[in-house]
Parts: sequence; structure tokens; C-alpha cells
Amino acid sequence: MRAALLTLLLAGCAGMPAATPVTAPIVAASAETDPVDSAADAADDPAIWRNRANPAASLVIGTDKQAGIHVYDLKGKRLSFTPAARLNNVDLRDMGGRVIVAASDRADKATAHVALFTLDTVARRLVPMGRYPVGAGEAYGMCLWTRASDKALFGFVVLKDGRIDQVRIDVAGATPRVETVRSMKLGTQAEGCVVDDRTGLLYVAEEDVGLWRFAADPAAPTTATAIARVDGRTLVADAEGLALAPRGGKGGYLVASSQGDNAYTLYRLPDMTYAGRFRIGGGQIDGTSETDGIELALGDFGPDYPEGLFVAQDGDNAPDTQNFKYVSWAKVKAALRL
Repeated sequence: MRAALLTLLLAGCAGMPAATPVTAPIVAASAETDPVDSAADAADDPAIWRNRANPAASLVIGTDKQAGIHVYDLKGKRLSFTPAARLNNVDLRDMGGRVIVAASDRADKATAHVALFTLDTVARRLVPMGRYPVGAGEAYGMCLWTRASDKALFGFVVLKDGRIDQVRIDVAGATPRVETVRSMKLGTQAEGCVVDDRTGLLYVAEEDVGLWRFAADPAAPTTATAIARVDGRTLVADAEGLALAPRGGKGGYLVASSQGDNAYTLYRLPDMTYAGRFRIGGGQIDGTSETDGIELALGDFGPDYPEGLFVAQDGDNAPDTQNFKYVSWAKVKAALRL
């Protein structure tokens, strides 16, 4: 089955001339974070915590995979830094007022780990809860899922070889428990992932191939469904970070980082039809390129982000080191006439 799906994704590509990417409108960033301390390839993936009581006091978390993990405000100012070796991707969930943050920990290339934190939203810093082994291999991608039926918390660790380990994360006791409950597999290197809590669907980006969908429940089959391919036009390798813009019960958009041409591609949910693409640039703040991680949170984030906040890693922030750019989701919708 996996081989057949891969064949469908790649059908028609052999011997064809290089495709020309579809034109993408430019959307200006409203803010950018302080650069990370590490040079070269360092900033990687963001997560967003929305302060419902005071949206303008919301926080953005971003990994520096050479040194640790940062907490920023909505102006991009670094508020705190937690040292940690080789954290790659990060996600968070609010568990009854306690914000749990999980990151893929690749410090040990032989054994993948999950690093857990709580976000102290008053002190605006991360409090480490420990790192926990998952399975053999190098951790790469990371995303979380809260199951609607019982509010159980699960994580998906995407390993560099395309294996995806699903873990159950229990933070009810004094010491967290992280247990691997099943594994899935894609054929080649994958990283970006996101789970739709409404539908229980996991989306994963296989970098040179395309986007896949799995059922997130651990009791479900591990079969992958192909939903979009790297075609050189709408999605250009590498396919990297993924984010969701949910609307209603099943609708909205899936957003993917089209790293190969410095763009971001939108697909309509639930049918995954192509909905448009955009780039970040053209304003007083420099644009983005070679983006790894992205995140999107809808809702009111204050006057600069009235409908939601989109955050993208910038792979070339010269002359400074890498950082993250903030974009108003309202401006993206206007540019794409959504």
C-alpha cells in the first residue's frame, strides 16, 4: 500500500522539465523576534500560547536547536531562555489551565527523546520537567494532540528516517510518564507535523515527496493517505513545517512551508484542494527564506493581529543570526482573498 501511494505521488514526474512555482503574493511581516544566539542553522520551530484574558500579552516559543528554547512577546522581544541541547520542533497544549510544552530532543542520535516543560505564563518562562526516551533513532519533528473524548495528551515524534512514534504523555502525577503506544512509517526523511484536535487527524510532511494524513488515535490503522505532492509548482521541496487554520467542525486550511521557493502553501480542509500560496516580505522588516517551522493560532491577538498570528522561522536573517517573523493572518487572508 505504501509503495502504491508513493508511486501515485511521483507519477508523471520522471523525465519532465522542471516546474515553475505558482506566483505567490507578498505579505509583510508585522514584527520579528530577537535573533537567536547561535550562528548557522539554529532557529527552527515556533509554538504560540494565546492569552485569552489579555491577547496582547500572548507568548511565542521558539527553538534554537544548537542551544535551547526561547520565550518571546508579541513585539518579538526575548523574555527568557532555557538552555537545552539539540531541541528541534516544539508544540504546546493547554491542559486545564496548565500549559504543557513538548519538544523533540535529538541530543542523543541513537535514542529519540521528548523534552517536557510547563510554561509559566506569569513569569513568562519555561520550567523543565525532564527528557524521556521514545525509541531508537534521531528525533526530528514533534507535534501534540489532545483527544476530544477523554482529554488524553499524545505526542508524535517524527524521526529523521521517516518513522513516526506516537507517545502518550501523562502529566497528572508528580513525575511525567511518556509511553510509546504505536509507530508509523514514511519512506524517506520527514519532519513537519500537526494534529487537528477537532477531527483526530495527523498531517505529516515527507520532505521530497509530499503531505500525508494518518488517523491520530492509537487504536487506528497506521495506513498513510497521500493528500498533496511536491510538484514544483504549488509545493516545492523541501516540504517542511505544517500549521492549521481551523474553521467550523471540519473546515479551514492546512498551511505548509514550501521551503524550496520560500513560500507557504494553503490547502482547504477537509478535501485538501489547493487554496493559494504566499510569501513573507515587502515591508520594513525583511522577509523569510528557507523556512523550517511555522505555527498559526487564530483569534484576537490585539490590534496588530486581529484575526490570528502566523509565525515563521527565517532561515536567512543576515547580517544577524536566524529568527522568527510574525505575520497578521488577516493580511494573509486579504492577500489570498480567502
